[in-house]
Amino acid sequence: MDPKLQQAIDDPIIRMVNKETDGKEELSPMSPPSVFSLPSRDGVSKQEMHPYLQKLMDEHDVLVEQLSIFEGVLEKIPQEGITKDVDNKLREFFRFFDEEFMTHQRKEEKELFPILSLKLPKVETHIGDSHACTPVEIMEADHIKILQLAAVVFNFFGLCSRMPDPKSRLLILDAAIAQGKSFIELLRLHMFREDQVVFALAHKHIEKDLFDQMKTNP
Repeated sequence: MDPKLQQAIDDPIIRMVNKETDGKEELSPMSPPSVFSLPSRDGVSKQEMHPYLQKLMDEHDVLVEQLSIFEGVLEKIPQEGITKDVDNKLREFFRFFDEEFMTHQRKEEKELFPILSLKLPKVETHIGDSHACTPVEIMEADHIKILQLAAVVFNFFGLCSRMPDPKSRLLILDAAIAQGKSFIELLRLHMFREDQVVFALAHKHIEKDLFDQMKTNP
């Protein structure tokens, strides 16, 4: 096995300290390159993929369901306010995000992304822009944005309950709803990118024995 691949399996931090930028500006987590020039899944079905990738996609399906519930709660708030039922559902969504989805993201960052980044060449992702990066770097930037936006939404809702002035509370609540909708849109786009692009590239470029190692690693 390529020593670099083995090192990536054993030490996922390698991707953070061993990136070459050739003097170019690093990818900003607040402005990831456009996804629209990336390739599609090229007809690869979920059933054809390694079970490791299938499980990641199954975890996406669970999050899609949770996002739909969260979206429904956001739509109720302008008419009903923060009722006990709404508050419970908000708490449950953020508990799920913190415990389940964060585990999912860490799994991708620790196991899949380091190996895939070594397998993929850098590609132009901005028309007319000289900056080149891999789809993995785009996904890593997405992960940072997702965490940042989740923190904003969570803190806005928390601030609402502590704000004594009704007008200020309403303004913060409107901001929480707006940011919540942006958060949902970002997560859905991110999962689409992974399902349709990144996992297909992983299926194409990563050997079965490497997937097997990722599946068995703790």
